[in-house]
Amino acid sequence: MAPPVYRFATTWRLPAEPERVYAVLADIERYDRWWPQVRRITRLDDESGDVQIRSVLPWTLHLHLRREVEDAGALRLRAAVRGHLHGWSSWELSPVPGGTHAAYRQEVELHAPVLRRASFLLRPALRANHAAMMRGGERGLEVHLTA
Repeated sequence: MAPPVYRFATTWRLPAEPERVYAVLADIERYDRWWPQVRRITRLDDESGDVQIRSVLPWTLHLHLRREVEDAGALRLRAAVRGHLHGWSSWELSPVPGGTHAAYRQEVELHAPVLRRASFLLRPALRANHAAMMRGGERGLEVHLTA
């Protein structure tokens, strides 16, 4: 049985210029300072690290992230994701009046054994959990950028 695939697309409108938003998003090592659901980050080398994420559900995701794209000129970031989830996540930024439009995309397969077995029943809860995490990240980044 193939692992369940989840595709997410979220957009944020942020009150800062794209280069500043890019600098914060590229600094994954400090996400836990502004994103409440990011519980722990361990840098392994210049290209990768481990992260623990927990949103509404009583489950902590353990992920290994490896940088695939970091393009400040194009305002694009992309990371490979392994661990409880396998796939990728990306940010694409563009200027808008008064700030930045941040488009987040993610495509991952669920590899956590317990969640994988119950994924058919949990799919709505897992999507709601992701949405809550993204709302927390957006609010946290807005506060961080305006502080």
